[in-house]
Amino acid sequence: MKTAYKVIPVIAAVMSAGCADMSPTQQRALSGAGMGAAGGAVIGAIAGNAGMGAGIGAGVGLLGGLLTDRYQRSKQQSYEAGFQAGSAGAGRSP
Repeated sequence: MKTAYKVIPVIAAVMSAGCADMSPTQQRALSGAGMGAAGGAVIGAIAGNAGMGAGIGAGVGLLGGLLTDRYQRSKQQSYEAGFQAGSAGAGRSP
């Protein structure tokens, strides 16, 4: 069991390094699915079926990650539109 506590941080580091070439959408979806699976496994273990809990949690987490991505992209587009509108009006006199 002590070996598992040493291996888990190494696995987490390798998995996070693998996300470097992913788009922000892919990173958010994967993060959501991973966090959902972990949370679902814990809740499922308490309820008696960790595998089912992890599966349901991964699905819910994936959905949450994709919704977060949609919100972040919308926020970025609104910022860029406001910036362009402000830049276009910067040369005018009142």
